Amino acid sequence: MALRLPALPALARRVLGGVLLVGTVVLTPVTAAAGFLAAAFATANIPLLALCGLVVAAGTAALLGRGAFALLGKGGVRATCVLTGVLLLAVSALAAGTILRPMPTSAAAPAPPGVSFWNLPTGSRIAYVHAPAVGTPKPTPVVFLHGGPGTPTEGIPTGGRELAAAGFDVYSYDQVGAGRSTRLSDITQYTVARQVADLDAIRRTIGADRIIVVGQSWGGSLAAQYLLAHGTHVAKAVFTSPGALWGHEYPGSAAGDPWQHLTAAQRSDRDRLDSKPRLIAADLLLQVNPNAAHALVGDREVDHWMHEMALLGKDTTSCADAAPTEAHANPQGFYSNQMTVKDFERLPDPRPRLRAVHVPALIMRGDCDFIKPAVTQEYRQTLPDSRIVHVKDAGHAISHSRPALYTALLRSFLLDRPLPAPAS
Repeated sequence: MALRLPALPALARRVLGGVLLVGTVVLTPVTAAAGFLAAAFATANIPLLALCGLVVAAGTAALLGRGAFALLGKGGVRATCVLTGVLLLAVSALAAGTILRPMPTSAAAPAPPGVSFWNLPTGSRIAYVHAPAVGTPKPTPVVFLHGGPGTPTEGIPTGGRELAAAGFDVYSYDQVGAGRSTRLSDITQYTVARQVADLDAIRRTIGADRIIVVGQSWGGSLAAQYLLAHGTHVAKAVFTSPGALWGHEYPGSAAGDPWQHLTAAQRSDRDRLDSKPRLIAADLLLQVNPNAAHALVGDREVDHWMHEMALLGKDTTSCADAAPTEAHANPQGFYSNQMTVKDFERLPDPRPRLRAVHVPALIMRGDCDFIKPAVTQEYRQTLPDSRIVHVKDAGHAISHSRPALYTALLRSFLLDRPLPAPAS
């Protein structure tokens, strides 16, 4: 049946037809993207998502194009089919060159000497390093917890060798989804509970009834969650520049912005890294169907991207005159970061229960730390048996800024000796 339109002056019909034709060209890729994202509510299959996007785009092009040609009084079904075909080819080419085009990756570097693996009953294969106790080992091993989530260290952390020399077995491991540890096929399983379960499985694997946890940044948040779940298995806890105690209270970067001291050139580089269409598509899919994001952009791509971002900002959280931080090649964990943070912000307030946990705790804060003072102070106010030390001329990584003092604080606290700096 022919399309009937109300009577319009010829010039008005042509103008309206031209506008509708331009709108067809503009809206077709927009509706293709909308169809792609909408289909992600039902499936994580990328070819199927792409097909849904093309079907929606074809419908948009055919419907609007037919109306445009009717107004223009030119063409018809044939012109509409040609326009639809051209636009679908354009949308396909655009998608192939942007969101479907893989981002750079880096070859996995071989594990350096000293790296071993635990196959935990949780299903995680965890990479770790171990500094054995010298002499008669003390009964309580020390476990270092790295930050991020998803930003592992490399090797034995600062102070670890000295603790081993003092008789402590020292361990440092890559949390699940980071470093050389397991990447999960279902990224919704990156949760705080999984991290806590892995840590408790590590405790049991090394045969310790109790452990000493030393948490840096997010590692401090994880240490607090472990205290909450398994406080009777913690002999002492050290919180170094800890992240938020309760994620819901400080969502996103509300606890402190690590990017606030970027130079103009660094901001430009960050914007360039952030503006990749494929990464933007993955970020949108993370809000709809995380496993669709993972199917679109694999771990190696986003871990490489996160490593580039880490290199860009590695010295922005130190004091202004600090020496550069040495980079390492232990891979970042993007999806572990994104999903664990998201889960952390949904957890209930841990503070009421933590107020009843009587575990000796030392909190360290550098005076250049980007984390807000109130965030750090909350640990002191919540943990009944805690002390806090404010370290001058130190940024977020106190172990980098003041390694000798950091090591002395660790040793003194764990050996029940007077601290080399005043505590409150």
